[in-house]
Amino acid sequence: MRSFVSGLVLAAGASTRLGRPKQLLPFGGTTLLGHVVGEARAAVALDEVIVVIGGAADEVRRRVDFGGVRVVENPAFGEGCATSYRTGLDAMDAGAEAVVILLGDQPGVEHAVIDAVVEEWRRTRDRIMLASYQGREGHPLVFARALFDHLGTLRGDKAAWKIVDVHRDWTRHVPIDRPHPRDVNTFAEYEALLRSVPSEIRPSASS
Repeated sequence: MRSFVSGLVLAAGASTRLGRPKQLLPFGGTTLLGHVVGEARAAVALDEVIVVIGGAADEVRRRVDFGGVRVVENPAFGEGCATSYRTGLDAMDAGAEAVVILLGDQPGVEHAVIDAVVEEWRRTRDRIMLASYQGREGHPLVFARALFDHLGTLRGDKAAWKIVDVHRDWTRHVPIDRPHPRDVNTFAEYEALLRSVPSEIRPSASS
């Protein structure tokens, strides 16, 4: 029987550097977060998808299609992304054998990449597995059940990477032959993201 794997989309940030909810920036006929959720939903290797929201939560709920996924709110999102890990882990299916970490502001992580990384984890069941984009580490990150408690005790930002950095001997990579996907923290990064994607994904002038 295949191992149950939960997908966790972190999308609770307050977007302080951008000045408006980055989750709702237009992208590919939907929003930045809507696109990420769509890719996670399309990943057949994931048995459930949980989206953690926080900043502008009411507006995000109104404007993002969350059909087929579960949404939970992190009231302590201002204290760093580690709080979203705890919120998401608490909401996961009790039988989950691994959690897959995705970022709500990184729409370039395609469902095919998620599937490739998760299926390799199912084959090896390493403690940590992550994508390596032409040699550069990135999401999705997969953590086996043995590390759930460890994830839950972290504090601040860059939570999962702290475990990766300390436990290189536990970490395995899945090579992905494409550039590292961009994430968005500032409007300049959003504009750079739009320049890097096909024209059909860019929002219209009226968006």
